[in-house]
Amino acid sequence: MNIQEELSSQDYRKIDRDHVWHPLFQHQNLEQVDLAIFEEAKGTTITDTDGRQYLDAYSGLWNVNVGYGREEIADAVYQQIRKLPYYPHSQINMPATLLAKQLADLLPGNLDHVYFSNSGSEANETAIKIARQYGRQMYPEQNRYKIISRYRGYHGFTYGSMSATGQSPRRTAFEPLVPGFKHVHPTCVDEIVRTIRWEGAETVIAIIAEPIIGGGGVIVPPDDYFSKLREICDQHNLLLIIDEVITGFGRTGTMFACEHWDIQPDIITLAKGLTSGYLPLSACVATTEVFNAFLGDPGDKQEFGQVCTYAGHPVTCAAGLANLKILTEERLWENATKVGTHLLERLKLLQDFPIVSEVRGKGLMIGVELINADKTNLDTMKTSTIVSQMKERGILIGKISHAADEPENIIFIAPPLILTLDEADQIVETLKDILTSIDC
Repeated sequence: MNIQEELSSQDYRKIDRDHVWHPLFQHQNLEQVDLAIFEEAKGTTITDTDGRQYLDAYSGLWNVNVGYGREEIADAVYQQIRKLPYYPHSQINMPATLLAKQLADLLPGNLDHVYFSNSGSEANETAIKIARQYGRQMYPEQNRYKIISRYRGYHGFTYGSMSATGQSPRRTAFEPLVPGFKHVHPTCVDEIVRTIRWEGAETVIAIIAEPIIGGGGVIVPPDDYFSKLREICDQHNLLLIIDEVITGFGRTGTMFACEHWDIQPDIITLAKGLTSGYLPLSACVATTEVFNAFLGDPGDKQEFGQVCTYAGHPVTCAAGLANLKILTEERLWENATKVGTHLLERLKLLQDFPIVSEVRGKGLMIGVELINADKTNLDTMKTSTIVSQMKERGILIGKISHAADEPENIIFIAPPLILTLDEADQIVETLKDILTSIDC
């Protein structure tokens, strides 16, 4: 018998309390709160150690796009780890090369040059560093280093990506952060024009934005927002960095959310759906024009000055190839459109409830904003109660947290892209029943 079979659920919880530091969690409460211990998953369903099953309506953390238990990915990982478990990406490994080619084929325009890393934060950190080095090499007589991002946007936990993040609760404890980041209103594109003018265009190098702000509240932009943003970048010679860490790989009903608005990024960042969470992998992809700025003689030091031990890891890239094969062969973005449209339409009917302010989103990326009777934000505790009651009823949803210094009143639904219409109805009916019982 192995040690896992000898330990009870309470044994695991005690070991966990003694040794594990969980994210965004107050551990003083662990004596009163039992975290679930998940040990098995298939499709959209997760099973805990007590045998209880849950419909995962937020895909782990927005990322299990193809669903759980895909044997094709497990087999690809097993075969690769036996054949070549690791070698640094200073040389070629076949899975990374093939995955880079497939990404270049799928992405719009000439986003042809892929730098792999391990997480969305690292992908955005890489994009920020590329932009700053690009600015120095392309405009040596100017001081182009500033990057404009948006309030409520989330770009990661590393220092550069956190500095770009527009969520004060995630930043203040770690300040001062990296200088040169300027934040603007999340949906007012004219504020970007004013910021460039006030800062001086010769000091700004890039704008970074999520097509749909995810962790800041599922904020969908006005229809003309990104066409105007592209024009602003072109006018001032700025790089447009599109953060598709959450939205990429079918989540919003297209392979990449930038396709909704025909956005042509100079740099795009990808993660979560790249392997559907089966293994850590991310990518920062640049156009040929950006890539060419780093070419030169060996002594010129024009090359990108970054190395990552696990970048382009052959095993994680094998998982990415198998995952993309599933996504493309099953055309899961089409199911995200079909089921997501149905889910969004049914959830919008809940706007007749006094507790629901707005339902918004695209595909299978949906936010529900909750209010009190006096139209103020529903308080955090009541929102958490809704999430907890959904879990008690067998459905896991998320709550937008640490996005702003205000009550956390937005829940989000982002299930695997294999969600069925019946499962969508189950989510709606369960949420409807719970909302009717909440005193607002």
